[in-house]
Amino acid sequence: MVIRETINDPAVTSPPEPLVQRYLDHVRFEKRLAERTVALYTLDLEKLAVYAAQAGVGLTAVESGHIRRWVAQMHSRGRSGRGIALILSGWRGFYTWLGREGLVISNPVLDVRSPKTAKPLPKALSVDDAVQMASFAGTQNDPWLEARDAAMVELLYGGGLRVGELTGLDVYASDAARGWVDLQAGEAHVLGKGSKRRIVPVGAKAVQALEAWLQVRNRALPALAGSAVKGATPHAALFIGRNGTRLTSQSIWQRVRQRSMQAGLAAPVHPHMLRHSFASHVLQSSSDLRGVQELLGHANISTTQVYTRLDFQHLARAYDAAHPRARIKTGGSGGSK
Repeated sequence: MVIRETINDPAVTSPPEPLVQRYLDHVRFEKRLAERTVALYTLDLEKLAVYAAQAGVGLTAVESGHIRRWVAQMHSRGRSGRGIALILSGWRGFYTWLGREGLVISNPVLDVRSPKTAKPLPKALSVDDAVQMASFAGTQNDPWLEARDAAMVELLYGGGLRVGELTGLDVYASDAARGWVDLQAGEAHVLGKGSKRRIVPVGAKAVQALEAWLQVRNRALPALAGSAVKGATPHAALFIGRNGTRLTSQSIWQRVRQRSMQAGLAAPVHPHMLRHSFASHVLQSSSDLRGVQELLGHANISTTQVYTRLDFQHLARAYDAAHPRARIKTGGSGGSK
């Protein structure tokens, strides 16, 4: 569902213009668009009519220069690039229809683009929150879930794995395995995006958690082999459910979210947030961008560079908290003369 921003746009004080009403009837009855979509088009075209009236031009006399000016006005009032793009889409459709009706020669919105919206930074945990979650010892009286979920969190945060890479891990290497963990070498062999394989270091804590999980898992294998659903191979997948089948990405998302809440974190955590946290924390400690790129399996260094912005935020917070000149107090008696 599309949610429009609430911005102080020009007030609409009159019914829709006849041309606007004709177009709305067209999309409602001929194109059979949903009422919610028609309602959004109505709001967008009412804005257009008000802007045109304020500029002293009719809707069929609007030019690209007018549209660009109104885009700038909306942007200056705080509307996001995405919000403006949605409005322009509605306006563009309106003028396309006017062209088919022979009422305008060209579409004034055709070559107008919305302002670029800054790409949001990936969400990463603080070091303290990440360690709190990874170190959490569950209180649930279920050794199976506790051992399995702890091992999953350690691999996601300790190795920066994608959730799809985690689900593809097998206990042992084989020709059919998408990935596996070599506990002796302290390595995870994963199949990443673009079917590219890479080796990820597995830290001591993750090795301990995996060994504990494998003990619980292997004790349950005889029962699982007898009750597994058709086609399941509980001896192969590293992370399995009670029925012996390989865990799905959705199941891992649910388990990680629940574990973060049990660990007392303020906001629920998803697996990719642990990957972001891994990248950010390694970069903070090492400043080795190329190394982080290799660990994450990014094809382009530009994808990894986003974490330098997270690293700068971390440095900025440390500066604000620690440097005596970071925040200069105003007022008071002033310094010594």
